[in-house]
Amino acid sequence: MAWTKEQALTKIREVGLIPIVRAPSSEDALKAAEAIIAGEIGIAEITMTVPNALRVMETVAARYGDQVLLGAGTILDPESCRAALLAGAEFIVTPSLNLRVIEVARRYSKPIFPGALTPTEVVTAWQAGADMVKIFPAGPVGGPKYIRALKGPLPHVEMVPTGGVNLETTPEFIKAGAAAVAVGGELVDVKALREGNLEQITKTAKKFLEAIRAGRAALRE
Repeated sequence: MAWTKEQALTKIREVGLIPIVRAPSSEDALKAAEAIIAGEIGIAEITMTVPNALRVMETVAARYGDQVLLGAGTILDPESCRAALLAGAEFIVTPSLNLRVIEVARRYSKPIFPGALTPTEVVTAWQAGADMVKIFPAGPVGGPKYIRALKGPLPHVEMVPTGGVNLETTPEFIKAGAAAVAVGGELVDVKALREGNLEQITKTAKKFLEAIRAGRAALRE
């Protein structure tokens, strides 16, 4: 089944975590996706930096179907965006703000999370039709404090911090107002992949879900 835009956004809001698969080979990327699904997250973003990324997306989509909400990351241009959507991606993530990529994702009625950093970029992305805005790189510019500062004048913008997100900072990002967090190397450990230790990735995935629950519980207090 194809996910509707609202189903995909609801899933991301509920889970609060987007695992980023940036692996050195297509085989490693497939193993990482398998470990993430075993961790009961059900969301995986395959970056275009993975060798044969489109083929990996096609394989994951065919193998797992609606067990996984599949995203395409590191999308830099509208052509790559369209190719990823045709390969089975259900949401699009970019590291930078490209208005033409937003247009293509909207044409296909798929969620788009463009990368932005400054308040001007965040507002430009939101006005262009972003469903959530990826704040990247969040860690080096202040982490959770930066998200809190942005949310002050922009409470209506759903933000997904990326870069500098780990088990320790995840609850703080959620408490600062992040709709979800996106995590790469802190979750998809390349060393564990190479050693075939998929169980470690699965365990780490569950720890991240616990960290998100902790952040949300603190918000309710």
